Amino acid sequence: MEMRRLIPDPFIIALLSAVGLAVFLPARAGFAGIVDEITTAAIVLLFFLHGVHLPRQAVMSSLVHWRLHSAILAATFVIFPLLGLALSKLLGPLLPAPLWLGVLFLCVLPSTVQSSIAFTSIAKGNIPGAVAAATLSNLAGIVLTPLLASLLLKSQGPGFSLSSVSKIFSELLLPFIVGQVMRIWLAEWATRRKKLLSLTDRSTILLAVYSAFSGVIVSGMLHGLAWSTLGSLIAICALLLALILLITLFGSRSLGFDRADEIAIVFCGSKKTLASGIPMARVLFAGPTLGAVVVPLMLFHQLQLMVCAWLSRRYARSTAASAAAPPTAFAKV
Repeated sequence: MEMRRLIPDPFIIALLSAVGLAVFLPARAGFAGIVDEITTAAIVLLFFLHGVHLPRQAVMSSLVHWRLHSAILAATFVIFPLLGLALSKLLGPLLPAPLWLGVLFLCVLPSTVQSSIAFTSIAKGNIPGAVAAATLSNLAGIVLTPLLASLLLKSQGPGFSLSSVSKIFSELLLPFIVGQVMRIWLAEWATRRKKLLSLTDRSTILLAVYSAFSGVIVSGMLHGLAWSTLGSLIAICALLLALILLITLFGSRSLGFDRADEIAIVFCGSKKTLASGIPMARVLFAGPTLGAVVVPLMLFHQLQLMVCAWLSRRYARSTAASAAAPPTAFAKV
């Protein structure tokens, strides 16, 4: 048993392998486009399968779960920016101003969608609630992120693109709705193939890691940074992630949420989107500043995937142990 504890989680190994592959063999030019198309297809398939797999009553009840949505939105658009401001005041000398702009910018971004839901699924949390809350976060972020960025960063001409709304609908909501409709015919098929959903969850995350880190390597965004500055930036991103995970974890418990909702709050409330963050950065920033601003987001994105991959598996093991224990037993993460 002790030896098993020393063996790294296979999914963590797979994530590190995806990063290593991106470092030594990044997706470039035409191949990058192919990887992007495959990742998009995987996301569409993932949301279709979630739509097929989830009972309609559970989905409808999640839409009116206002306490869950309020908690996630508060973590994303209130607590995160306040943490970023506090760290910038306390640790200001550790980073140059453009990198602090990047840290503050990532703090006002909406949550991820696909990885939040995938990790919630792996951890056996409230998947319908995560679907609704993460999607709501992205829709709200289209307006709130430029406004908050304008307040925090004093940038000029904030705005957003309506194409983001179209992408969220076409790649996330529409496949989920189609899956819900097709559930009439495919419910029994989905019940027999739960492993397919789990495989799609993990594959989508691995593709997203490889695609995102390939972009970092090909663009050369990390080349101009001193090792000491890069180390400070990684430490600050890790501290920010640790703080928000602790706040969402213990905050959800203190507010009386059950375990499934706690999982959704932890994974949806602690994430920041890379897919929407880069286009938004191009709107709000220009010139050399853009490269420095997106580096913290790139690093934070990788950290959140690595840490949450471990945390989701820990939640899943804890849930399985609780189910196998006597009724009086109570397992914590």
